[in-house]
Amino acid sequence: MSGYVYIVGAGPGAPKLLTIRGLECIQQADVILYDRLVNPELLTHAKADAELIYCGKEPGNHGLIQDEIHRVLVEQANLGKQVLRLKGGDPFVFGRGAEEAAILRKANIPFEIVPGITAGIAAPAYAGIPVTHRDHAASFAIVTGHGRAEKEQDFLNWAALAQIDTVAFYMSVGNIAHITKSLITYGKSETTPVAVIEWGTTENQRTITGKLATIAQDIQNHRISNPTMILVGDVVSVREQIAWFVEKEHKLC
Repeated sequence: MSGYVYIVGAGPGAPKLLTIRGLECIQQADVILYDRLVNPELLTHAKADAELIYCGKEPGNHGLIQDEIHRVLVEQANLGKQVLRLKGGDPFVFGRGAEEAAILRKANIPFEIVPGITAGIAAPAYAGIPVTHRDHAASFAIVTGHGRAEKEQDFLNWAALAQIDTVAFYMSVGNIAHITKSLITYGKSETTPVAVIEWGTTENQRTITGKLATIAQDIQNHRISNPTMILVGDVVSVREQIAWFVEKEHKLC
């Protein structure tokens, strides 16, 4: 008897930002494959006998490679189990959820997609920054910050991105110099406000703001590291009016 797979977004970090449907899936799963940025508190809702499998990916240390994740999903479902693939944020926003769903469809395994709140919207909101605003931004883009021109991996349309009011860059701290240079080269003003939000929506959230021309140095000075969301656009200035989430103070060492 075939089992069932749930591909679920765990949200941006704060455990209470998980959806009700996501919680139900955690509670009924026999096997849970979870990513690095999933808040560990969410796993406390799992059944006592649920099998927990870490699939976290970070530089130089992958819990499971993607092909192995595919194999485990299919294998466990074919054993008749309720399998949960738990991902940080939303499974279809840089989460490879579509690839996993395609593998399941090919194997004739039924599945359900449960959307989650993505960090590109949630982290700015917790920092007091709306991604759209009647007076500042009528367009919004979410972009992976991995691509580097020197490695021939940059597939972004920088000319188009430079025209968008608000751009949220995921996974981009290590590539910030290339990002800022590219946006300025294609027409974005050097004085465009930028916010850098580290560990957004969690108790460790830290936000710094600056200008496009100097934010790379600001990131270095403040020793910002992933997970971080970088937001570029005039909406960053709204933070001065509506910042609400109390962040811990972080002193430079």
